[in-house]
Amino acid sequence: MSDLDDQFYDRADAHINLSNKQINEGITRGKVSASFMYSVARFNAWVSATGFENGQDMSSAKDETIEYFCEQYKKMLIENLDDYIKNFDTYFKKE
Repeated sequence: MSDLDDQFYDRADAHINLSNKQINEGITRGKVSASFMYSVARFNAWVSATGFENGQDMSSAKDETIEYFCEQYKKMLIENLDDYIKNFDTYFKKE
């Protein structure tokens, strides 16, 4: 990923830390993941909406908007899966 500001990972870590806290409180990883993904989708829909004058304009750009966010998510998921594959033994040390 390019063009990241200095606080990019700090913000991401804050979201991850909240999710980890929820897991530590007994909520399953799957439920936390589903809520996290929903919140990202909801927030990105809002971010998208703020760039339009009306619902009709937003509707006209719906497919392009979906394509953009899905492609960005796919790139980030691939990057993170590759990181976990490469560092699996370090991240999941057997003691």
